Amino acid sequence: MGSRQVSEELDWRGKHVTVAGLGVSGIPAARALAARGAVVTVVNDGDDERSRAQAAELEAEGITVRLGDGATLPAGTELVVTTPGWQPDKPLFAAAAEAGVEIWGDVELAWRLRGPDAAPWLAITGTNGKTTTTRMLASILEAAGLKTAAVGNIGVSLLDAVLDEESYGDLDVLAVELSSYQLHWAPSVRAHSAAVLNLAPDHLDWHGSMEAYAADKGRIYEGNQVACVYNVADPVTEDLVREADVEEGCRAIGFTLGTPGPSQLGVVEGILVDRAFVENRQKNAQELAEVADVQPPAPHNIANALAAAALARAFGVEPQAVRDGLRAFRPDPHRIELVEEVEGVTYVDDSKATNTHAAEASLAAYDPIVWIAGGLAKGATFDELVQNSAKRLRGAVLIGADRALIREALARHAPEVPVVDLDRTDTGAMSEAVREAARLARPGDTVLLAPACASMDMFTNYNKRGEAFADAVRALAATGDA
Repeated sequence: MGSRQVSEELDWRGKHVTVAGLGVSGIPAARALAARGAVVTVVNDGDDERSRAQAAELEAEGITVRLGDGATLPAGTELVVTTPGWQPDKPLFAAAAEAGVEIWGDVELAWRLRGPDAAPWLAITGTNGKTTTTRMLASILEAAGLKTAAVGNIGVSLLDAVLDEESYGDLDVLAVELSSYQLHWAPSVRAHSAAVLNLAPDHLDWHGSMEAYAADKGRIYEGNQVACVYNVADPVTEDLVREADVEEGCRAIGFTLGTPGPSQLGVVEGILVDRAFVENRQKNAQELAEVADVQPPAPHNIANALAAAALARAFGVEPQAVRDGLRAFRPDPHRIELVEEVEGVTYVDDSKATNTHAAEASLAAYDPIVWIAGGLAKGATFDELVQNSAKRLRGAVLIGADRALIREALARHAPEVPVVDLDRTDTGAMSEAVREAARLARPGDTVLLAPACASMDMFTNYNKRGEAFADAVRALAATGDA
């Protein structure tokens, strides 16, 4: 199995650290630093009731909190630790840069606080599929008998994983999901092996440009020891591997939905095969699993499985564990989730498809489709998505604040596709959307919720949107009317 990474102990006593932002990662960062003897000041833009309550708790522990002013760098600051949500153009960071003060994110802090002989990281990023791939990887590692956990941008913070010795201290390896926000502020993280699954425009308001976004994703490859895993169908991911400064002997490993070449994993006649971690990879391939072992076997989910398998194989996992881990894995709710079949029509919930790249992958998995889409576009355009998916569409039902953008793209590129435009943004619109989709659909069709938009115009989050869809479908199944 893979080698462990020995971490260096840092002396925090008396070091003046400014933590930018209260919240999920800011509060534990402040406490961890204070516990190690640092002089900690937390700065926060907000000054509401919740912030004041959090501040009172921290101040009782000897931590200084400054509310309502996140722009000014406290005097004497030697290090800034930021939460992922703070954008790089914040005045606080400009002041830190001018003063020659380093800026770390919570992931960088976790990396620096790892204990001696820390478990190595198998790291995953990409625009879409990160969480599914990370959980697939953890399932494969567990099937191999390894002690592991799926952590990072996935529910369990890396700070918690690093600091909770009782729960995570004896792990063999961590399956780590990293966002572009986290990678931006993580200059010294060095994974055993890492994968960039795909790249499409997203979070450009935060990063400033597609080039900056891609560069932050590419940081995941820096210092890799064994394998940099890239997507053969997405050449930018391979470019990022070429640009990375890795350890001597680290290999570029591709994954593809086609027949793999040497140093790649791919698919041959319904079989997931490995031509990377085998002897004589010019001529030999190792069977890992069947496509049917991956649920659901949609193309982008097969790609996720291949990426997870590549990282597991880089860590020394045997082929049977890859198969067993994939068989045992089930995706989280609202990710191409089969809800029900009603009168010969299949209803699928992919509410997690909150951008055009994710929606296109979802649409590619079914044919023909009645597509339920819309919400908050976040600056996205839909022409390419509609052009690439038009031939699969039986009809479309549009909801949400920015549905007109999708309607106009459909008029330009798929004028023959019938469109129902629901002029309402209340939560009850989903029931009407399902009724209209059922009216358009024929036996053998798939009604697919793949919104290509964020949910917050109508719902608290994509989970609530998916639940509303599933409830409407079940009502349709029970009564014949949603």
